[in-house]
Amino acid sequence: MSGAHEQIRKRRPPKTFLISTDIKVRDQLEGTISLQRGFICQEQDLDRKGDSPWVKVLDNDFMGKIDRRVLIDVPTDLTGLLEAVTDPEARLKLLSKKQNTQLASLPSDSPLWVQIGQQDELAEAELKYIGPLTRGSSAVYFGVQLKGSAAGRGKSNGTYKGQRLFTCPEACALFVPASHIRPRQWSSSSEGHQRPREREHHRSSNGHHSSNGPQNHVRGPRVCFPLDDKVCAGEVVFCGPLPGRASSGMYVGAILDTPDGNWDGTYKGEKLCHIPSILYGALVSVNKVSLEPKSHRTNPTQKSSRTILKVALPPVTKSVPVSPPASAPKIALMPPIKPALKSPPLPLPKPAQKPGLPPPPPLPPPKPQGLTAGQQQHTNGTHGPASPLRAPGNGDNAAENGEVGSGSNLEVGSMVEVNDPPLFGPVAGIELEQELSAGTDGSYLGERHFRCPANKGLFVKLRNCRRDSRFPAPEMPVNQVERCNSIAFAEWGSERVEEHTPPVEGDEARELYQGWKKGIQGHLNSCYLDATLFSLFSCCSSADCVLFWPTDPETDQSSSQAQDLLRCDIVNPLRRYGYVCASKTMALRRLLEAANSDMGFTNQEKDPEEFLNKLFQLLRVEPLLKIRSMSQQPQECHLYQLFPPALPPSPSSPESLPPVNSPIPLSSASSMRVASVQTLLESSFLHSGLKFVEAPSCLLLLMPRFGKDFKMFDAILPTLSLDITDLLDDTLRQCTICQAVAEWECLQCYDDVDITPGHLKQYCKTCNVQVHSHRKRASHSPVKIGVPGEQWTGPLHCTRQRMSLFAVTCIETSHYVSFVKNGPLDTDWLFFDSMADREGGENGFNIPQVKACPEVGRYLSLSEEELSRVDPSSLREAARRLLCDSYMCLYHSPELSLYK
Repeated sequence: MSGAHEQIRKRRPPKTFLISTDIKVRDQLEGTISLQRGFICQEQDLDRKGDSPWVKVLDNDFMGKIDRRVLIDVPTDLTGLLEAVTDPEARLKLLSKKQNTQLASLPSDSPLWVQIGQQDELAEAELKYIGPLTRGSSAVYFGVQLKGSAAGRGKSNGTYKGQRLFTCPEACALFVPASHIRPRQWSSSSEGHQRPREREHHRSSNGHHSSNGPQNHVRGPRVCFPLDDKVCAGEVVFCGPLPGRASSGMYVGAILDTPDGNWDGTYKGEKLCHIPSILYGALVSVNKVSLEPKSHRTNPTQKSSRTILKVALPPVTKSVPVSPPASAPKIALMPPIKPALKSPPLPLPKPAQKPGLPPPPPLPPPKPQGLTAGQQQHTNGTHGPASPLRAPGNGDNAAENGEVGSGSNLEVGSMVEVNDPPLFGPVAGIELEQELSAGTDGSYLGERHFRCPANKGLFVKLRNCRRDSRFPAPEMPVNQVERCNSIAFAEWGSERVEEHTPPVEGDEARELYQGWKKGIQGHLNSCYLDATLFSLFSCCSSADCVLFWPTDPETDQSSSQAQDLLRCDIVNPLRRYGYVCASKTMALRRLLEAANSDMGFTNQEKDPEEFLNKLFQLLRVEPLLKIRSMSQQPQECHLYQLFPPALPPSPSSPESLPPVNSPIPLSSASSMRVASVQTLLESSFLHSGLKFVEAPSCLLLLMPRFGKDFKMFDAILPTLSLDITDLLDDTLRQCTICQAVAEWECLQCYDDVDITPGHLKQYCKTCNVQVHSHRKRASHSPVKIGVPGEQWTGPLHCTRQRMSLFAVTCIETSHYVSFVKNGPLDTDWLFFDSMADREGGENGFNIPQVKACPEVGRYLSLSEEELSRVDPSSLREAARRLLCDSYMCLYHSPELSLYK
């Protein structure tokens, strides 16, 4: 039972708090830190009891204890909303208002007031998206589409950093926190906030309300819908979700003109509205309902009229708007009926009928088409039906049956031709080139939807519009590969540098690289290439041999061209100006694609090892590594994949850990499973029987990874100085015990707890006999190793062969970044991200960034045991990514690099 309670207790999510007053706390590393009221904190140790919980301040990453008396509990449903708010005072204000707990449950297309501009003016908007802006984030933002006079003052067309969250016209989308929005209420309780026309309209609707009817009881619009193999028309008296079935969507209740109904105005015993007779009542899904047409008195000319498509008036369904082209005029879509949010339009007059002639039955509304993969957009976590601006049809054969004409490809702003304007169904608002006596000024049913000269506005069925034959079809989507070499990238360009430019170090390197628009610009899934090249060449010259490897331009033009591009267009400009444009790396990707007949190098995600192997093959450079297996012939390669030991590391007990004096707070027991690169390399070579034929000048090691859910290690510690002395073939090695020349090596002794476990074991002749005379090691099988030169006697004094860490490439959610050591100091570390930010939408530009991260040096100086005792939740972002997401560690030997 106690185990079950323990499991339940562990599932409890950490609490979130707001600091109620300004306080000062003491940090072991940074001294006194001021925490403002309104800062948001998250509980870290769920087991800790007492008056001072251990929390992490999300505003500045401070970790420590804070007095419980200055902390305000944040309800779970408000945590995400408050995280997105950057102003601490605004968080407190948001928390104090109880009605704000309902913001996250607002339906799509809800009318809002949004604060925009430096003066925080209120603008009309509609809600389109609620949720995080990036993967892995818990901060909740509101994506809104600006309406009315605010249209065109937004930031995008519904995309954020290249990820589409909803669709709207260009420059009409904003992503704001909860502190910047408030609902536009149209209920009677908020009548004082309504505009005069809206108040009058609201009262006219409320005049039909029953005193004991529900809030969704509305009255006014004339609608039609299919019912029992016929089309019925009537007046709406209810619109809203059904009691207890909110997830099933909206329903419309209507009083029919004919006795074809079978509904008394109630649902499961709850009265929804007043129906005079059950024969005249009907309750149907809102998806089956469309507005009833005007009478036939409006009879425009029958000849073809060329017009500009302005507005689409959809049936009474929720819709996802289509983003118009950049050159299209800005328009507004007529929203669907929103009960309890906006009062419905006034009732339409019934069409005039000749005696004895029944009115022509309206066609049933078409079923919403399913969205294609390219059309699906997020709408508060659900997918809406097809846009009303795309002509709907009856299934896939609608076009063949004549139901959908060429209007299915129309967008707002398209030039169209019109024939036989019908009177009902999905409607488009168009502006005629010539006046028409039946035309309007852009108004429909007494409500303005766009502006145009008098008698030039007309509303017709969308299916009867087709693209204007005087103009060519719209252009195909932009080819992002070709666009990278177009004039669009002119202001992001970088220069070509012919002269050899060596890398700089220390403060000079930090001044050269640090900031926005620094490093290598990313474009179209290029992060694997950007991070790898920046790691190899930005601050280190050990791989420069590939830039000057002899090539023959006459016999191998592609190799010579690739080397010239890499040296003069990428590496030299990077080292001189600190920036390289994406068009330069795209040129290299094109060469790789052509050389390997692989169409994925210019637009698909790749791995660093695949890129490096193909690049070095294209340049025809000599392999960086020569490795021998037992007595076999040496094998050549450019990178080496590390393999984990046979058994995963086990947590150490507090008694087995030595006391340490570390600047980083450590727990008394292991918190993480940790392995160092030194341990992984030795284990991989030993268990595979491998040796380096010669000491490499540049060593690229791939970390063992099995996906985020199957990691053998919580963290991998990149060893700053990698000792490869005992991994070299045909070289003198010291006896593990007496430091004499070693002649024997034993695999079984590697994990022996009595002889420094986890290290290579090699012995001289005497020590080998003594060690293996013990009964515990009698079954071991030591292997004879070669000793170069003459016989040696006495202790061996030799210099250890070491390699220095100069970069680490990391991956998180398929995105590569890099950490580069830019100087000799422990704090000389830079972080690079080729896609740190984005300017514009789908046809925008990635903005690369380089920033200093001196804090990672403190963690790299720890031992495996010390790092295993670090609380993972106390790791700051840069240190966490370096230790927990490492993909490739890059080492070099400066002395051998000069020789190479």
